[in-house]
Amino acid sequence: MSEGVVVLVATPIGNLHDLSPRAAATLRDADVIAAEDTRRTRALLSHLDIPGGGRLRSLHTHNERKVSRELVEAAGRGARVAYVTDAGMPGISDPGARLVRAALDADIAVEVVPGPSAALTAVVLSGLPAGRFVFEGFLPRKGRARADRLDALAVETRTVVLYEAPHRVAATVAELAERLGASRPVAICRELTKVHEETWRGTLGEAASRLAAAEPRGEYVVVIGPPERRPGGVDEETVRRAVQVALEAGASARDASAEVAAELGVPKRLAYRLATELRSAD
Repeated sequence: MSEGVVVLVATPIGNLHDLSPRAAATLRDADVIAAEDTRRTRALLSHLDIPGGGRLRSLHTHNERKVSRELVEAAGRGARVAYVTDAGMPGISDPGARLVRAALDADIAVEVVPGPSAALTAVVLSGLPAGRFVFEGFLPRKGRARADRLDALAVETRTVVLYEAPHRVAATVAELAERLGASRPVAICRELTKVHEETWRGTLGEAASRLAAAEPRGEYVVVIGPPERRPGGVDEETVRRAVQVALEAGASARDASAEVAAELGVPKRLAYRLATELRSAD
């Protein structure tokens, strides 16, 4: 019996011609093709002239735990299991991570066929610093979880990449402009690789005004550049907030102060003083 394997396959984010020959071959040869949406995957297979037959299985956010176990069992019996999401790389703001974990826990080989990524495409298109960036995916929609993420982004010194839906993008960008500063540079990427692809570059304040006056359509990637270093340095309140975020993430006072000092370019003794003050106030 041949050894089974689980293969995550990246699929086009818009333009079907972006599917690699290796990805097509993987789907053609798979014993099982698990898909976030079997209807969309059938359309992709039809475009490639690859029969789906009875190989298709549905694996989405609501059944990922159960179906992942079943797919791993199939791989354990020697099946080649391919998994695709609606677009892009499985596991990145899409299901797939539980399937990988289940396979690894069962000593099943995991492979990845790389390919299109909306996040990486947007970072490159943005023209903003790409040497160090952080991927945030979709922000929490409301409540304390959203407030905490915005607090962390306000002191983030790396380029930030966000996904957002069309009916929420205007409100999200307006909130980002308020919390991160209207002057922060931003690129708003829409419908990447599709017919109506568009990338707009400016500031968060300008983007908020522009989106408020439009009817956003399509899927959006928002790329926010790092804040400009002011000649006078970083104010103490900014350092305090950064230290607070690091402490709440579980860092010790020493580790939090070292991390913040390196990120913001401030004296470590200042960050450590603020960390100990915050710790004693708890």
